[in-house]
Amino acid sequence: MAAINIEGIRKLDYRSNEAYKNLRTNIQLCGSDVKVIMVTSATPNEGKSSVSFNLAVSLAESGKKVIFIDADLRKSILVGRYKINKSVKGLTHFLSGICKFEEVMYATNVENLLTVFSGPVPPNPSELLGNKTFKLLIKTLRETYDYVIIDTPPLGNVIDSAIVAQECDGAIFVIAANTISYKFIQNTMVQLKKTDCKILGAVLNKVDMSENGYYSKYYGKYYGKY
Repeated sequence: MAAINIEGIRKLDYRSNEAYKNLRTNIQLCGSDVKVIMVTSATPNEGKSSVSFNLAVSLAESGKKVIFIDADLRKSILVGRYKINKSVKGLTHFLSGICKFEEVMYATNVENLLTVFSGPVPPNPSELLGNKTFKLLIKTLRETYDYVIIDTPPLGNVIDSAIVAQECDGAIFVIAANTISYKFIQNTMVQLKKTDCKILGAVLNKVDMSENGYYSKYYGKYYGKY
């Protein structure tokens, strides 16, 4: 297993750090049987990838053994955002049978945190995520780690997240403030409910912190039961 340095992990401001600590606490209060957690959104650009990765970091910093999996096989942004060498092997390589899992799993500069990047865009993302190899992988990781955090594509765009949800204990929905309608969010939630994956809650993201009132008081990210 190779090691990799991920830049920018500790550049969160005080409010953001506190928000992720609150999110981490609420995740832990969901119970010890909630270990495999997917993070999704209704549409692109709502911040789900940042939320999922920073949640994984926060859990690892609390002493939990965590593995983060980037399962957004169609349009991952993490390699570019954290300035990772684009030659890294990823989940696509493993699910396609090109690499062993040990070759796509990377230790990070955060203690207790391992990560698996998405890899190149495959011609059949849904089929790869729905195959037996992925199911067996999640079963194995569940027995090895305290938490498995999975970043998935927007549920309002493609079916991939619903496929991944079938292997998860719970889901977190990221919603960007003032960007999409309540009705669209509700319709997307219905898709997720059909998988029988428990909806743990929602994270309100991209809140304008210059505004006074409720949002400012709670640091711009709120976690609560749906």
